[in-house]
Amino acid sequence: MQPPAQFVEIAWRGARVRIEHQSIVPQRASASAGAPLLVFLHEGLGSLAMWRDFPQQLCDALGWPGLVYSRPGYGRSTPRAAGEHWAPDFMHRQAHEVLPALLDALHVDRSPHSPWLFGHSDGASIALLHAARYPRQVGGLIVLAPHLFVEEVSVASIRRARANYLNGDLKPRLARYHDDPDSAFWGWNDIWLRSPFLHWNIEAELAPIACPLLAMQGVDDEYGTLEQVRALARRVPQTQVIELAACGHSPQRDQPGRVIDETARFAAVHAARGLPQPQHQPTA
Repeated sequence: MQPPAQFVEIAWRGARVRIEHQSIVPQRASASAGAPLLVFLHEGLGSLAMWRDFPQQLCDALGWPGLVYSRPGYGRSTPRAAGEHWAPDFMHRQAHEVLPALLDALHVDRSPHSPWLFGHSDGASIALLHAARYPRQVGGLIVLAPHLFVEEVSVASIRRARANYLNGDLKPRLARYHDDPDSAFWGWNDIWLRSPFLHWNIEAELAPIACPLLAMQGVDDEYGTLEQVRALARRVPQTQVIELAACGHSPQRDQPGRVIDETARFAAVHAARGLPQPQHQPTA
């Protein structure tokens, strides 16, 4: 049984912001207090609840504790103010301001074993930006379907999401996971479709990343081509890339067993000496 969500306040942009978060305790006898914390960063329309039980499954496989949270504007965190439009640097702000403030507020010790980050989509981009800004404070990265730059396939899918939100069933589906679905949807959708954001590109900022990096993306990703993870590997040479056949934009939902298997193998190779090694049995 997963522990209930909790709340912590951080100071951000001149205001007190409430952040919904949940701690994950691995259900494994050999789990160690010395294991690194695995921090989960959700997608552009995601939240703590939208991860469902995937963080628990992954932390159980690794024997590592986890932290899941909803960024401001999402889930049960402080919603985006009505009429507020996010700027093209919104992911930088999350990486450089919100995430460090949250870790400080929760008294997360960055030593001796720095946290690992597990990000999906926008959350993957935020994880990369954070690791590039604070290379000594991140022990490892697992990113699913990251965005390094804007592609036409991304814009086309986001336009379709807008039509589905206005005329389809997307709004009531998001309402299951967000106190204010308009806050979550329009903050994300509006900036991605604004002309200044079409030139957004973080490739040149990623070279300082020093930790092990695993990048996974579905071959059938409707929000980006495989050039995203291939460009990441060119910029950060230690990147291990896995291209997943018969998989869309959300590998943790389309192929959760494969994602857990690959993450456990990667962690077993790159975890610091003395940490508990994953005991996960790969799926067939």
